[in-house]
Amino acid sequence: MTFDVRRFDIYRKVPKDLTQPTYTGAFISICCCIFMLFLFLSELTGFIATEIVNELYVDDPDKDSGGKIDVSLNISLPNLHCDLVGLDIQDEMGRHEVGHIENSMKVPLNNGHGCRFEGEFSINKVPGNFHVSTHSATAQPQSPDMTHIIHKLAFGEKLQVQHVQGAFNALGGANKLQSNALASHDYILKIVPTVYEDLGGKQRFSYQYTVANKEYVAYSHTGRIIPAIWFRYDLSPITVKYTERRQPFYRFITTICAIIGGTFTVAGIIDSCIFTASEAWKKIQIGKMS
Repeated sequence: MTFDVRRFDIYRKVPKDLTQPTYTGAFISICCCIFMLFLFLSELTGFIATEIVNELYVDDPDKDSGGKIDVSLNISLPNLHCDLVGLDIQDEMGRHEVGHIENSMKVPLNNGHGCRFEGEFSINKVPGNFHVSTHSATAQPQSPDMTHIIHKLAFGEKLQVQHVQGAFNALGGANKLQSNALASHDYILKIVPTVYEDLGGKQRFSYQYTVANKEYVAYSHTGRIIPAIWFRYDLSPITVKYTERRQPFYRFITTICAIIGGTFTVAGIIDSCIFTASEAWKKIQIGKMS
């Protein structure tokens, strides 16, 4: 007695002389191939593309920064001379710096009557403030005009990622040219640490922030009005993390197999129904003719 291993074949073959090609079957097959090609290209596009997943957690992500945050400030004061403009920095660790000049630049505006201040500096990761004022000037002006436009205020690294939308420069474009010239401006910032991790696992650290502001006229102990532009900041304990991910290859293969198998199965059922109905109709017609 011989053992025929072919009995285990679950993919039984139908002899070609028992199959019958039809125009309907050809049309369904062509539509089926076009449909599968469309779904395949759609899945391939989704597999190649990356998605950004965000999460929240409590931690200080950039522990190697030495407890510092880099700040980039660009502000124009069109009615205040550059000799009077200065940057002061204070915080709860005891830092008190008047007239910060390192990595800063002053560009005269309006034939020298105004000034654009550009500076890059660092702040400690504790509550504090930095402010643009005339405090560092050798002689205080009688009526300092603090109307201004903020072009940029950003913290940490610059993230140039298309699908990440956040308030990394929330004060960019703030225009206070129509405000009271002698008014002080308070911008209260809540800084939120932000991490971006790409496909290779490389992390970049930046900071988003929310802002609220108010205007008021401040008097010194001598009764003089000494306006300033204050940026008072505090850090949020919550960190936002964006992770770049791509669909796993096994999921892509599974989806493609499902597309092919499902399309062929549905197309086969449709073709079988049409063919059966067609044969039944032919028999009915033959019966009527006889």
